[in-house]
Amino acid sequence: MTERLPLFPLNAVLYPGLVLPLHVFEERYRRLIGDLVKQPEDQPRRFGILAIRDGREVAPVRDSDEPAGPLDGLGTASGDPLEALHPVGCVADITTVREQPGGRYELLVTGTTRFRLRSVDASGPYLVGEVSVVPERPGEGSGALASAVERVFRLYQKRLAGAREATLSGEQELPTDPQVFSYLVAAAAVLPTHVKQELLACPDTAARLTRELDLLRHEAAMLAWLPSVPAADLTRQAFSPN
Repeated sequence: MTERLPLFPLNAVLYPGLVLPLHVFEERYRRLIGDLVKQPEDQPRRFGILAIRDGREVAPVRDSDEPAGPLDGLGTASGDPLEALHPVGCVADITTVREQPGGRYELLVTGTTRFRLRSVDASGPYLVGEVSVVPERPGEGSGALASAVERVFRLYQKRLAGAREATLSGEQELPTDPQVFSYLVAAAAVLPTHVKQELLACPDTAARLTRELDLLRHEAAMLAWLPSVPAADLTRQAFSPN
């Protein structure tokens, strides 16, 4: 079963259960949010967030007098936005919306369900996708894997804070549900966008936790060898996990 969903391409990944602030300034996405805000309050105000593939840009049809935005320009060789977007995204429910001067919007959105992009309609002022829900499955041994990932994640957090010359304010309480925990780890880890996308698209929670265990072990080992560096420099590090 599929449904139509407005699309908001980003150079970032949203996960189910996690929140994301957005500053909407491009005309086409201001129109998208404006259309959602005009809906009756009892209607869901939601859209799909999809990560842009490395080296690609998405350029929906725009008015001739509309200024170019960061997603305009190259497009794809075939002109098909499907090629520019990762196929698995996350539905974003608008939690709060504030209109700013000039028609811009400040949003806080919450990720709800994963979806797979089947086709893209680029004929309107913004992209609209035909999407289908990606079901959540626990996989085998997700509980035991979550315990193993938690141990490594706490070590990773300590070493990351040390590299940033920061201190952790007590031990963070983490979710006990393996699925929720797996998405929190994916969001919190300093990883390239394509790796975060890989974690979003994992077939089940156990597969995601297994991949996170490998990634965190690698990152924690790398951090143990790093000298203290500014946080901005650290977040730009492009590690190459196995």
